[in-house]
Amino acid sequence: MRAVVTGAAGFIGSHLAQALARAGARVIAVDCLTDYYDPARKRANLEVLGQYPLVEIVTGDLLDLDLVGMVEGADVVFHQAGQPGVRLSWDDGFPIYSERNILATQSLLEAARSTRLPRFVYASSSSVYGDQDRYPCTEDMVPRPHSPYGVTKLAAEHLCRLYSANYGLSTVSLRYFTVYGPRQRPDMAIQRLVQCAVDGDEFEVFGDGSQVRDFTYVGDIVAANLRAAGADVAPGTFVNISGGSEASLAETIELVARASGAELNLGHGPAKPGDVARTGGSPELAHRLLGWEPRTDLRTGITRQLEWYRNRSAKKLSRDGTAA
Repeated sequence: MRAVVTGAAGFIGSHLAQALARAGARVIAVDCLTDYYDPARKRANLEVLGQYPLVEIVTGDLLDLDLVGMVEGADVVFHQAGQPGVRLSWDDGFPIYSERNILATQSLLEAARSTRLPRFVYASSSSVYGDQDRYPCTEDMVPRPHSPYGVTKLAAEHLCRLYSANYGLSTVSLRYFTVYGPRQRPDMAIQRLVQCAVDGDEFEVFGDGSQVRDFTYVGDIVAANLRAAGADVAPGTFVNISGGSEASLAETIELVARASGAELNLGHGPAKPGDVARTGGSPELAHRLLGWEPRTDLRTGITRQLEWYRNRSAKKLSRDGTAA
């Protein structure tokens, strides 16, 4: 297999690119190393990928790169790149979300169309659903994004469907539900809780802690992408990739506290605009079409993330004498 992975220095993209490399695929790992969070974390992920001889690392913006040359001859593009996060997508943050989530996707789809790419796998989001009247969400529900971020992810998903309908491009959109695990972004709740447990950082609870998330372990997300690469599905397919580990924020805090054996330092603040009260997705269609199902429960996944962060902290401490 020859695969292109965009966002390959990020949380999910680095795991996916590494899994492909371990399986013997030729991988073009693309990332523009944005400063949404510390780019040093991303460069560290690229260093890991650079250890595989069949991985070619390309750094640059998708809107500036020769995408046709990059995609030519590929079997699949895994489009993981994008501007993440709900809270910064408002106000003057919206243009960068439009650029990185919509315009970049459209440019990549054009390259895929012109090169007759066999399969395009797009990383969509449960944010397209917004707040719904019933749960778990199924793919036949009308999307109702509750944030500008969700709007841009849905727009890119629609672009995938349009290129399928008009040009026959074989696209599969995967609607991720709250992904966590080793290398998770530092702004996300479980990683912030892990840092609170290990380093003593304060964790600020936004709202009353009753908000519920359907957590999906990153290894299960990688497995879904690999399934989507070769599945016999109709062009324009979109499916939920949901872990089935629903928990409130309060319950998640308790799970991290128990797994770490630490007393967490909690602060409290108001709920943030764009945050939904609940996420929850049915994985039934993904099971039927992709043969995929989640295999990692929340307690196990949190334990693995804690172990990873502790090991990372210990390595950094031994290297330069400072805390991670």
